[in-house]
Amino acid sequence: MDRLNELWPELWQAALETLYMATFALIMAGVLGTFIGIALYLTRRGGLLPNRVISFILELFVNFFRPIPFLIFIAVAQPLTRAVVGVGIGTTAGAFAIGLAASFAIGRIVEQHLVSVSPGVIEAARAMGAGPWRILFTVVIPESLGPLILGYTFVVVALIDMTAMAGAVGGGGLGAFALTYGFRRFEPIVMWAAIILIVVFVHLVQLLGTKLARKVMRR
Repeated sequence: MDRLNELWPELWQAALETLYMATFALIMAGVLGTFIGIALYLTRRGGLLPNRVISFILELFVNFFRPIPFLIFIAVAQPLTRAVVGVGIGTTAGAFAIGLAASFAIGRIVEQHLVSVSPGVIEAARAMGAGPWRILFTVVIPESLGPLILGYTFVVVALIDMTAMAGAVGGGGLGAFALTYGFRRFEPIVMWAAIILIVVFVHLVQLLGTKLARKVMRR
């Protein structure tokens, strides 16, 4: 316990770094992933704006990068990370790599939830003269909003897990704290303190996401 008391400032700094990386990555992945998911939905066969060429390119792109294990993805993405962030390691670099990796997962989640909207609802909107973009923003997205929130909640939980892995390559955060001060120095109490904080973050995100999704789906 004495050792843990000595490390409280470092522990809270690591917690702030984890929150920073998760927030940075969520905003980045949310924007990129939503764009990718909507594009996949619109251009797919039977979509609102079907386009075989664009759909094929997007599918190839997502299917190529999404299965890459995250630790390997960090190394693969380092040239792009250096070009955008200016450095290949560190908290911001780790957050960028996490956001980039998560955008492909979000894209697929968004596409799947948009596809799940009943075709009958879309056909009814078409019969009333609504165009593709109006159907997308006034019918498809509102109808799938609750499940989308649950999907984003799942991704946020995954982002927190990824910040812990980013600590293994100099990304900072609670993962790096647990490895440096707990695992490598044989201090289990220190390591478990970091683990408990990660679990608390995940639990709070899950509660908030579930509550928000339920509120939206009751409307």
